[in-house]
Amino acid sequence: MTPQERRDLEALHEGHEEFFHAETDDVYDVANILDGSKTIDLSHGGGELRDLARDLFSDVKNIGDESLRKRRMDYRTRRDRAQRRTDAFARQMPELVQAYVEWSAANAGKSCSETGRCRNTWPSMDPKVREVQLYVVGIFCAEKRALHLQAEDYSASSALVCQGVIPCAPLRPHTAIMIDALELFRVARNRSPHLSVQAFVKTISDLQGVQYRPYLARLFSIALDVYLQICLAVNDFVLQALRRDTPDWRLKNACPACTYTLKDEPDLKFKMLFAMDGNDSLKRISREAIGGYESTAKGLGERFLGDDRYLTRSFVDQFGVGCGDESLTQPTDNDNPCAGRWKNMKEDATSRMWGIFDEAGIFMAICRHGFSLVIADIVRSGEQAKYPVAVVSKLLDVFGSNLAGGYDIGCKFQTTLNRSTVGPRAQALNYTSLVPAFHGYAHRRLCQLRFLARYVDGLGLEDLEGCERTFSKTNGLASAVRYASTFHRCQTIGGYIAHNDENDVYQNLTTMILNNYKQALGIIEEGRSTLPRVMNDLGITDVSVFGVWLSEENEYLTARSREPEEETLQMEYWQKLVNLDASRDLAWTVATPSSTATSTFVQKDITATMRKETMRRHALENFEKDLKIVQDIEIKLGVTKRWVPEDEEWQTAGRLVANRKYQHCLDQLESLVVARIFELSKMNQSGTGYKLRKHIAKALKARSAAIRTALDRFNTAARACSPPRPQLTFEEVVEYTFLADFDLLRNATREDISQRPWASPAARAAMDQYFKVCRAEEEIKRLNVEIRRIITYLRDEDRYMRACIAELQVSHPPLAHQVQLYHNVRAKFTNHHICLLTDTIRLPGFTGTALPGESTKTSPGDSVSHPEIIIPSALSIVTTPTSPLTTPESGDGDFDLDEFDADEDEYGDDESALTLQEIIRISSDGYMAQE
Repeated sequence: MTPQERRDLEALHEGHEEFFHAETDDVYDVANILDGSKTIDLSHGGGELRDLARDLFSDVKNIGDESLRKRRMDYRTRRDRAQRRTDAFARQMPELVQAYVEWSAANAGKSCSETGRCRNTWPSMDPKVREVQLYVVGIFCAEKRALHLQAEDYSASSALVCQGVIPCAPLRPHTAIMIDALELFRVARNRSPHLSVQAFVKTISDLQGVQYRPYLARLFSIALDVYLQICLAVNDFVLQALRRDTPDWRLKNACPACTYTLKDEPDLKFKMLFAMDGNDSLKRISREAIGGYESTAKGLGERFLGDDRYLTRSFVDQFGVGCGDESLTQPTDNDNPCAGRWKNMKEDATSRMWGIFDEAGIFMAICRHGFSLVIADIVRSGEQAKYPVAVVSKLLDVFGSNLAGGYDIGCKFQTTLNRSTVGPRAQALNYTSLVPAFHGYAHRRLCQLRFLARYVDGLGLEDLEGCERTFSKTNGLASAVRYASTFHRCQTIGGYIAHNDENDVYQNLTTMILNNYKQALGIIEEGRSTLPRVMNDLGITDVSVFGVWLSEENEYLTARSREPEEETLQMEYWQKLVNLDASRDLAWTVATPSSTATSTFVQKDITATMRKETMRRHALENFEKDLKIVQDIEIKLGVTKRWVPEDEEWQTAGRLVANRKYQHCLDQLESLVVARIFELSKMNQSGTGYKLRKHIAKALKARSAAIRTALDRFNTAARACSPPRPQLTFEEVVEYTFLADFDLLRNATREDISQRPWASPAARAAMDQYFKVCRAEEEIKRLNVEIRRIITYLRDEDRYMRACIAELQVSHPPLAHQVQLYHNVRAKFTNHHICLLTDTIRLPGFTGTALPGESTKTSPGDSVSHPEIIIPSALSIVTTPTSPLTTPESGDGDFDLDEFDADEDEYGDDESALTLQEIIRISSDGYMAQE
């Protein structure tokens, strides 16, 4: 519908001419003046525009009287109204933030019953103070309440925030939510991600003894968006005041134990250990895919709490196929021991995702202590290679050299990374790709020897499985973000992870230090008592032999990781000869039926004859095809005389084929046993429900039957080998818990390795025990470094924050209160950390030091730097009051709370009010400047 058609329809309503008579002409004249189509004479003294705006404002106020106007038809959609509301709140955001800072400072130290407003609530005789009635919703009460508007307030919304409530509409709200209730929900949702807005609003409705109505949840969501945006702006002001608003400052200081480096500390092989992985629980359904329109809601801006952890989509896409990194589609590296084994790195397989999902999950990296580093949205795809490549590129930019990252398919990713555009930089900065401990045992033995945590020097006891622990928490957000907009999904995820870092992860930092120290000391003590005895039984006199054994096993498996090319051709030639004999026999056995003319020769005989002729023709064509293949292979092998079963070459190749079939049967048996191991672990896992346990039990029963069938095939293939390979029983197979056992069976087909010293179970157990002791000693060394870093950080951070707060108490007390709140987020755990660090230092066998060091981080904003406070300009400028205010509607008696649009109808009629507020601000600023 065109604007003209809409005006024509509106002209049909009664009262249209009376409603828009002389007032509209003036309003449109103002609009013409603003867009430059008309001029207004201004004197040197100024003030004309301000006076005109005030006169017009009084007319608009009268127009807002319900008794003087008729309700006109509203053709706007809910989407239009939401966007207008968002724009109106965004324009008032600076004043709302300043009002919140003042309210928060005024209520500092008050009890919950005393908070809620920073102004007197008793009736005032001051004519500049107006009293309005609003429906205020709190935690334990929801009632009509008198609130005051003063002449110096910029707007009604900022006046309400000064009294501890967030309005649900920007201009003339009917309802407001208390800040205490919004903060309670924010913290409660971050503690229990399953909590939704609807559940919380239902809870407070029950506490208040009133009926829950859906419109309350929508109003609460509006106020929550405003409140979260205010919190974001306040957090930005705090970081700006502390000089901590530089790019990547949070990432560079994410973890005190990893990033707060000291002078003269021992060198570690890996500067930082981190884990990265993808999670597909936090999907978001595309509304277009289910018949709706895609929400464009971006909140009151494009930023949100925790957004400094997110990698932009444009940054991630530059590492994808088609964006300059075509190397990701190159063939798999043959030197990779797990080449072709893992499928989730294949671009053609992961580039497709269910069309119903827009974001298919998240990909994130965390340090070894659990602090989040970066997050990337997985957009309309699976876990593509561009996501880990982008993460590594970002971390290399920020932290530089000697990083080690654990990834479920780190072996495959190492090849992918080297072929990407980040590869040369990663190699120059000595980046190391590793495989986590739990996932590593699903890799081939050769891959374990190169990438598994136990055999990597300098890694310590870190298992690199931190992402799995983090995802076990974030999975609770799945229901909350499944149907959210893109902005609100990221807002929920980012806010939760930021809260988790500053509370759970930071609180458990020294707990992890203490537990790891105890674990390392226990491993070392056990190794010192048992390892010498085992070495004596095996006749080993020097521990260096374990390293030699590991090298020998690596060389053995590397040499047999692929078949020799000549053997492969011989086996292929043997198989094609067998196929040729079979096709020759088939061609001669297919005969044409007799065509003797009889009285019974009918149409069905003709059809059978034609079918036989077709089969014979196909058999001859297959014979000719197989003959051509045999001839080509004979040329490659240089065979002058075709092999026959009596030839020694034919028999040798047949035995090689039997060994190959043995390998294939072993692979199938291995996959079934591994699936059984995982199902057993899931069945015994806490939190597994009864129905899932029954389902797993049935699957195990079917899996056992499949294992028996695969075992029969394996034993048949084992008997066909030359010499025959050992056969297995069902009891032996189900006892296999490590894939290394299968690898020894797999690689024992060409030579007997049972006599190798490293192949016996006792020797392998001793070798694993030795490397566990080595990793424990490395863990002690790393923990000693981290303990001293934490002690130094606690001292320096407390000194720096106290100095900043003391300086701000003089220059800007409300901002000083916000900095104090920012400091308390971590400072509340200081005594806890000191107690646990003391327990760690008192452990028998502790070899570190409790003396603080001197940090190498001396940039502005760092904990050891000298405070250089900056007052944000938005807080240092006093907002010029405007008069009169747009007064929230109030009336006698109850209004219709079921009519949610009552808080939205203002945007059409009061667009002029917003315009006038801007005119008043401009004119007043100019008048003040002239004075």
